Amino acid sequence: MNKKHWILGLVALIALVALLFWGRDRIHFDFGVFRSQLALADWLKIGIATGCIYSAYVFRSVRWALLLRHIRKAPLLSLLGTQVIGFTAVALIGRVADPVRPYLVSRKTGLPLSSQIAVYIVERLFDAGSMALIFSSVILFTAWFGLPGALPHPEIVEKAGYWGMALTVLGALFLIAVRLAGGVVASFLEGTFGLVSKRLGHAVGEKVHSFHAGLDTMRTFSDFAVVAALSLGMWAVITLAYLETTRAFVASPQLASMTLAKCMLLLAFSGGASVFQLPVLGWFTQIGLVAAAISSFFGAAPEASTACAATLLLVTFLSIVPVGLIWAQIDHVNLRRITVESEHAGEELAAEQPTDHKAP
Repeated sequence: MNKKHWILGLVALIALVALLFWGRDRIHFDFGVFRSQLALADWLKIGIATGCIYSAYVFRSVRWALLLRHIRKAPLLSLLGTQVIGFTAVALIGRVADPVRPYLVSRKTGLPLSSQIAVYIVERLFDAGSMALIFSSVILFTAWFGLPGALPHPEIVEKAGYWGMALTVLGALFLIAVRLAGGVVASFLEGTFGLVSKRLGHAVGEKVHSFHAGLDTMRTFSDFAVVAALSLGMWAVITLAYLETTRAFVASPQLASMTLAKCMLLLAFSGGASVFQLPVLGWFTQIGLVAAAISSFFGAAPEASTACAATLLLVTFLSIVPVGLIWAQIDHVNLRRITVESEHAGEELAAEQPTDHKAP
């Protein structure tokens, strides 16, 4: 990791230690109850949730292969290893390892790294849009037809649902605009943001160009529909994994009776807590943040909330690590080395791009 990541990790560590000291005399935590919550959990449900998460990697492999089909034919499951190893690197090394997946795909297929980074950007945008659409649909449906008091702070949550739906629609319109006239959109946004900062404007323009390059992989409406369906299906099974894991804690009435709408709030909060994932330390900060959300929003005891948060991290984020480590050994991939290589390759590519765009 570079100096910036070490500084971020140190700040997070100091914040975590300060939080522990602050809560030491304010929050009563019984480790015996914590252990009993884990012992009484329905591990069949947790196993089903883990299976759902594993299936999500299959969705990712198929989606990436389909995004490449107009450039190079790839068997639908041929990129499964790149997804598993890439997410294993993120789990163990942190978000600095995000470029590992496009880098591994580039090496495996022989395609330029720039094209795979463009696919990665499109993939992430489909992830965000799918999650927002599912979240908004469930929240609004519950607000319109659900029981009173089904959600904590229903007036705020309902507004979040409307905003989520509006942003999803705007995102879809932006996607269509970039697909049809990427150069025009890039120039407009670069000029607009350039009024504030030329560097910011240039960076925004580069992102739009990369996004447009990625969208070239979808040349027909059927291409878009298939990728969208895969994205929605993937996030549906991830949502099911969260719901099954939460309901597995049968000794906690608040968790055992978790509704889909409440689970969507938990999924959104968990996703936000994982954005700045740090190696190892980030596991504990995420557990603490998610446990605090469960306790505050749903009224579960601290012990049950922490047991649930830790299990959610294990199921949704760390369960792939054993498979990823084995797969990396089979493919002769050193996670730390490949992370450094992918980071350097990305930096070199970013340094070359301004020259490329200025060329006639």
